[in-house]
Amino acid sequence: MDDAAARAASEAAVEAYPRIVAALIRITGDWTLAEDSAQEALAMALGRWPSEGVPDNPGGWLMTVARNRALDVLRRATVERRKLRELAVLALTAATDEPQEEVVDDRLRLIFTCCHPALALEARVALTLRTICAVPTGDIARAFLVGESTMTRRLTRAKTKISEAGIPYRVPTGAALGERLPGVLAVLYLLFTQGYNADGEPAFAEEAIRLARLLTGLMPEQPEAAALLALFLLQHSRRTVRRDREGRLVPLDRQDRTRWDHLAIHEATDILSRLRHQGPYTLQARIAACHATAPSLDETDWPLIAACYDDLVRLRPSPVIELNRAVAHGYAFGPEAGLALLAGLRSGGALADYPLLVAAEADLTARAGDRERAAVLFRQAAESTHSESERLALLARADEL
Repeated sequence: MDDAAARAASEAAVEAYPRIVAALIRITGDWTLAEDSAQEALAMALGRWPSEGVPDNPGGWLMTVARNRALDVLRRATVERRKLRELAVLALTAATDEPQEEVVDDRLRLIFTCCHPALALEARVALTLRTICAVPTGDIARAFLVGESTMTRRLTRAKTKISEAGIPYRVPTGAALGERLPGVLAVLYLLFTQGYNADGEPAFAEEAIRLARLLTGLMPEQPEAAALLALFLLQHSRRTVRRDREGRLVPLDRQDRTRWDHLAIHEATDILSRLRHQGPYTLQARIAACHATAPSLDETDWPLIAACYDDLVRLRPSPVIELNRAVAHGYAFGPEAGLALLAGLRSGGALADYPLLVAAEADLTARAGDRERAAVLFRQAAESTHSESERLALLARADEL
């Protein structure tokens, strides 16, 4: 396959796939049909573009092919062919011609549909990641620490429940809007993480920021929505310096802070200055702000970060938050304090073999002066991570020691 065509198909998939799926679900009400039609359009692009050339509007080309495929299926499935065809063409044409902001809002409606309280929270998050963002099922399964087959069954059950319960495709109003918010925020948080992690797709992080802006505009009275946007902006401000020219990960303490996106940092800190709420996302944003505004790693306000994690672990206890709290205590009060907290996590078993726990232990062990033991731990973490970028970075730390 021609490299340019393959690259264009990949870029179009990231940008257009969620828009196509959201539009087709809204019109047809059939999740499987929407996803199958979008995937067939992508397959057709990979087959044709190398020889015929990439169209001027790849996303529009994919939308047209997916729309026609959906119409073909609908025509075969009904006796009222002419009436259904006219209705579907009108609706799908209108969806294609909508301004970009309306298209994004269509995806927001789909997120709220996925986040209906009739579904378990994990199912809401997983279904939206799969449907809106085309995140591979295996990646979603790893995020939830379950097997891929288990996640596949959960996704299937969630789609079936939406269909059988007649869950409407719309952004709710009134009390229902507040009830859905935690699930929607969790979706956007995992979407951003999927784009920001070591081997993630950056477009996912950018999409999460766009949707967070929409959500903040939709619900200006909700401080956690604004805090989530601030958190995204602070984390994303480092995107251009997280890798060197060879594509290797650059640790926080070695990043050129002058190249961070200081406009994004200013926007985020301005948002935080207006928040008096101390919810989970607000606390995480304040932690990120401590990092973003510090001159260096050693000059970071680690006692404040440790205090935020103390509050956060009370509000939303989880093994990963406990891990981050241990690291913060290690930097704020000495590596031995952090290592003691990590020992408790190891004995608890939930994160016993988690690569980032082993890497955190390695880092604090090095700070405590045992470089040989730290090198062994960094190599152990490298062996167990799924990320090639993380593996190389961890091995580099081991070699340095």
